[in-house]
Amino acid sequence: MRSTFKILFYLNTSKRKKSGLCPLMGRITVDGSVSQFSMQEDAHPKSWDIEKRRVTGKTREQIELNRKIEDTEKAIKEIYDRIVETIGYVTAEQIKNELTGVTTKAETLLELFREHNRDFKARVGIDRSEKTYGHYELSFRHLSNFILTKYGLEDYPLNRLDLSFIHDYDCFLRVDAHLCANSLVKHIIYLKKMVTRAMNQKTIQRDPFQEHIGNKIKLKYKHISQQELVRVMSAQIESGSVCFIRDMFVFSCFTGLAYSDINQLCEKHLRKDSDGKIWIDIPRRKTGVESNILLLNIPLAIIEKYRSERKDEHFFRLPYTSTVSKNMRKIEKICSINHLHFHMARHTFATLICISNNVSMEVVSKMMGHSSMHTTQIYAEITNQKVGNDMKKLANRIKRKKQKKTEKTGKLITLQSSPKAIDK
Repeated sequence: MRSTFKILFYLNTSKRKKSGLCPLMGRITVDGSVSQFSMQEDAHPKSWDIEKRRVTGKTREQIELNRKIEDTEKAIKEIYDRIVETIGYVTAEQIKNELTGVTTKAETLLELFREHNRDFKARVGIDRSEKTYGHYELSFRHLSNFILTKYGLEDYPLNRLDLSFIHDYDCFLRVDAHLCANSLVKHIIYLKKMVTRAMNQKTIQRDPFQEHIGNKIKLKYKHISQQELVRVMSAQIESGSVCFIRDMFVFSCFTGLAYSDINQLCEKHLRKDSDGKIWIDIPRRKTGVESNILLLNIPLAIIEKYRSERKDEHFFRLPYTSTVSKNMRKIEKICSINHLHFHMARHTFATLICISNNVSMEVVSKMMGHSSMHTTQIYAEITNQKVGNDMKKLANRIKRKKQKKTEKTGKLITLQSSPKAIDK
């Protein structure tokens, strides 16, 4: 249903000037809400036709004034139609602000999202990453597609956001966008960030997420197994560029450094301790928190391997992430490993190299450069390999105890549960 929409031009006779002229004003009315603006022009009450809302007379000034009124009226109608078509909701204040060029707070969801992404992009390379910016751009496209598909609009008013919008968007991401649980949660989080931004700027007063009970999905941080890591390290790769990415992946598996951190690694980040061991001390590009990593023989050998190829003080120069991803696909085929991506190396370092070898969570957190121990707890999920090893150790301990008992009493005592106990 279209709004009640009116445009009126009038003279403000209460502010008559000494010359007898009065300011020409405009008034926009939409569903009872009114917004007034100045035309920045004056006219004499005697030459003003109240019914036609135009000046009478045929002087050049009067003709120009009437043309300006007509152009303004046409512009107002175009703004009204465009806003109704794009977001289906319009106010008199919106029209006036767009007409007069007044900068206002974003009142629609996608407009607010664009504003956020512009701010984020300006900080890329300073304290924000290009990769994360890409995630926000992708989330914007998903949200835009949802609004167009569900409501037939090009944008959506912030003050109309409610719980049903969140639930419908959740369903859209699952069914239409075919997203996995991990990806879906991230896009819902991005939407919540936009809502928080809108509340901070007082565009909306009530948080639509207040009653939202999302599915608490435990994010799975994938890592490769020891057997898979051996396959990657021992693979015979003919292509020099693919071999380089393989080496960088292995380097990350044994240092926990992410793509952006490897790119900035140079000699100044190396430190030799009193025992002659070499450490990497480098602030993480993402958090700014310093990582302190013991440099093992394998990553040290990789540094030496590419020493002669350096073009500046940096040890390595990785290509664009798109190129890295292409080469990772090739490594997948060569090593027969499914869904291999570069960041899995960091998860492999935490889970396989550190936690599986009884490195404490505090030390892992320090090496990973986490700003919070809560982040490190993600990797507390012990690998199957460690569970298997621990169970073997337990079995051996039980076996030794049984042997000692046998040697002492000459009998082998076995534990047995009754069928009833098992049923319970």
